[in-house]
Amino acid sequence: MTQDGIRLTRARRDDTALLEQMLRGADLTTSGLDASSVRLWIAWIGDEPVGTTGYEVADGGRDALIRSVCVVDGRRGSGLGLWLAQQAMDSAALEGAEHAWLFSRRSGPFWQRLGFSPAATDDLARALSDTHQVRLFRATGQLEREVAWSRPLSG
Repeated sequence: MTQDGIRLTRARRDDTALLEQMLRGADLTTSGLDASSVRLWIAWIGDEPVGTTGYEVADGGRDALIRSVCVVDGRRGSGLGLWLAQQAMDSAALEGAEHAWLFSRRSGPFWQRLGFSPAATDDLARALSDTHQVRLFRATGQLEREVAWSRPLSG
């Protein structure tokens, strides 16, 4: 996928260190990047990695956890993050997901621009109970501190 000089490539196993570096720079979760349920992409301008996006699907595929959406410093505020988030939602919908969920304590206004509304964390955890990120957050107690958001992927 490309848009205005931005090339989006599916992340490969040997991209893990780069993904971790970019996600840590945005203070995002790096655990489970290699889980089979996780789909990840890297955005490039030329040879420069400028962002990431992805999602994790639940068993059954009807629900997707949008995750790992980040833009590197110096590229924020350009609309790239909105485009990356939309790419994850579009890809999840093409894979059969009907509903998108995410965790975000700091970026609510960003996600609201994409049609997300506040949701009960328990509802997210129930819909996506088998995903790596939900299992991790439950095991570490982080789930209780998270803020959940959701939106349908159609309509």
